[in-house]
Amino acid sequence: MEQALLRSYLATVYEFPTASGAVRASLDGDVVSDPSSLPELLQRPFAVLTAYNPRSMLLPRKVNDQRQQVMRDMLILGVYRVEACVAYEEDPEGTWREPSWLVHGMDRTEALAFGRVFRQNAILINGARPEIVVTDPTCDDIGRVFVGNWRVRA
Repeated sequence: MEQALLRSYLATVYEFPTASGAVRASLDGDVVSDPSSLPELLQRPFAVLTAYNPRSMLLPRKVNDQRQQVMRDMLILGVYRVEACVAYEEDPEGTWREPSWLVHGMDRTEALAFGRVFRQNAILINGARPEIVVTDPTCDDIGRVFVGNWRVRA
């Protein structure tokens, strides 16, 4: 994976819904010595998936929205708890925002399959630590993992 693309993935800010309000976090933090200090959501397994802009090809919003709805329907049929979240660049000049799905309790194998089917470069999986996992063979070896550390944003 190109270093610029990897840096961009690690610096992406994710806004997750929780019962106590939104949690904003990125994967470019320092190693957390006490994981229990993180918000509860970031201590549990989940995947972040999107159907937007396959292989980084910009598609019309209507097409992206339709793809995103199909993904949601498939996830719900798979009996997953799914919540809308968003990924974006924090740069005030930045305009990139990508609707995504927070999929609670999804295992790595199935998350990788969704990433491949929807032609994503990579997906985010949270287990013991957050990981960017490659799902596009033209980007890198499928399943290659880049480990991050949660950084909670204000």
